[in-house]
Amino acid sequence: MFKLLDFNGNSHVGVFARTNGSVTFIQRFLTERVYGEVAEALGTKLMQLTIGGGNLVGSMLAANSHGAVISSMADDDEIALLEGAGLKVVRLHDRINAAGNNILCNDHAALAHPEIKEKHLLKIEETLGVPVRLGSIAGVNTVGTAGVVTNKGLLCHAKTTDEELEKFSAFFNVEAKIGTVNHGIPFVGAGVVANEKGAVIGTKTTGIELGRIEEALKLY
Repeated sequence: MFKLLDFNGNSHVGVFARTNGSVTFIQRFLTERVYGEVAEALGTKLMQLTIGGGNLVGSMLAANSHGAVISSMADDDEIALLEGAGLKVVRLHDRINAAGNNILCNDHAALAHPEIKEKHLLKIEETLGVPVRLGSIAGVNTVGTAGVVTNKGLLCHAKTTDEELEKFSAFFNVEAKIGTVNHGIPFVGAGVVANEKGAVIGTKTTGIELGRIEEALKLY
């Protein structure tokens, strides 16, 4: 299932929410109707969350079924909420610490911004429970903005090469395809929130784009 939504008029829904198979962490101050639509589309319970007191939940948080990597700006109460959802949590103490923008992960693997210091990789691996590789997508280092991955499929930046798609398919153990969102934006991670059950997609997304997203993430 998928739903076309905006969050208070903003179609970059991936900036404000992050999901795994059981919980969706989402910004505060949305309407009850929107919260209900998100929960229905993703088939999860919702947890309203701030990170460092702000609403950029999707940008600051990377998560799979095992754990979560969060910006070092997160305070102890915010960490406790994630742990209360059953996740192992680690702060990313790095110059590049917007974890959601810079880590792309499912339950099989994680791809991280190539400039994240290697000393952090072991903690990321231990927290997410998957192998971590440094890399980029279509030349974009902020891999969490350039891709959306679930345990069923991978949607990549429109300029991702066939060679990259083959490599990412093997690494994440899902088929990888290219696409755009919100009327031609290649940074699909900013416009899509998805898990293996469904997706929330920005309202500016065209029918052709929806078809490609649905095919890539196997939303059927």
